[in-house]
Amino acid sequence: MTGTSANEPARGALPLAGIRVIAVEQYGAGPFGTLYLGDMGAEIIKIEPPATERSPGGDSARQAGAHFLGDNESQFFQAFNLGKKSMQLDIKSAEGRAIFHRLVGTADAVVNNLRGDLPDKLGLTHATLGDIKPGIICAHLSGYGRTGERANWPAYDYLLQAEAGFMALTGEPGQVPTRMGLSVVDYLTGITTAFAMTAALLGAARTGKGRDIDVTLYDVAMHQLTYPATWYLNAGEATGRRPRSGHPSAVPCELFPTRDGHIFIMCVQQKFWERLCAIIERPAWLDDPRFTTPRDRFDNRDLLVDHLDARLGEKTTAEWMALMQGHLPVAPVLDLAGALDNPYFQQQGGIQTIAHPLKADFRAVSNPIRVDGERLAARPAPMLGADTKGILNELGYGDAEIADLRARKII
Repeated sequence: MTGTSANEPARGALPLAGIRVIAVEQYGAGPFGTLYLGDMGAEIIKIEPPATERSPGGDSARQAGAHFLGDNESQFFQAFNLGKKSMQLDIKSAEGRAIFHRLVGTADAVVNNLRGDLPDKLGLTHATLGDIKPGIICAHLSGYGRTGERANWPAYDYLLQAEAGFMALTGEPGQVPTRMGLSVVDYLTGITTAFAMTAALLGAARTGKGRDIDVTLYDVAMHQLTYPATWYLNAGEATGRRPRSGHPSAVPCELFPTRDGHIFIMCVQQKFWERLCAIIERPAWLDDPRFTTPRDRFDNRDLLVDHLDARLGEKTTAEWMALMQGHLPVAPVLDLAGALDNPYFQQQGGIQTIAHPLKADFRAVSNPIRVDGERLAARPAPMLGADTKGILNELGYGDAEIADLRARKII
């Protein structure tokens, strides 16, 4: 879908309508967070560097991935920057900083996902920008924070999955540690930053006082260890990998082979175990002392899995899903194509068609948030520098001044 239908919330009615966010961001984590803010109605002005002799300019994500819409315009970039504005500006130059400061005076928040030692050097903190606008929120998403021995370390999702124990918890026992298939630390950190900014914006609206907000990939990754961390810190138990991506304590709660694929079943409550036994026509297991209670099933996990394998292998995944879905927690194991082509996903409005200037039928995954029961309508990501002139005009710069700034590569 494109534009605003009768059922879609108008942008002016969205929760963050009227909020202006300046984003000094690149690649994944930061853009993913501001993507959510933009979808909820905020105006996101993305600051991108001008071209140089060695670079075409813009967010490095414009050059990422195997699929492109045109020169310096990747599908990867689209995934993280729908609905934003693009302003080319060299904030390292004195004139660029002067323009940036004028823009800050019109904004509610400034967010960056730079290396931890750079926000202070570039004057992106509240200590500097608060003099321009006391209520400004300055959000910093970095690998390890703005202080400490790692402040100047570069960081990426895969590194945090390695150090925070994610890889050691993923995959089959006895095999090499395995990275999750998606950049989950980047995405979780982006969403955490978006939440922190929204909370800070609410505080500023009430008090008139802005502040710095810091979120790091490292802290978010460690915080996601949740109950395995609690078990280790209080009981000394280091949770390891279970076969077939099994749950560390609930049984059966793992991957099972069917006649033509795999299915994931989660009997995390006694009632689901009872329903499973009924559906697969094994009522005698309910009275088998080896499987009666959750603890019995845990102690005899391998034996139970063998029994389930034999029975579940008799039907296809679709046949079992037809019998189980809606009665107990169960899901087919799909590949990427199967997940995106899933009729249920299509029926739920999970994919939008967006009129991009270079591809009129560009398709993208919809934001998962619904407002007033409706999906949020997406808009294409901006062409590099598409909004530079309009924003500068708004700030009071004339066309001649803009042409001069462009000639000197300030914009």
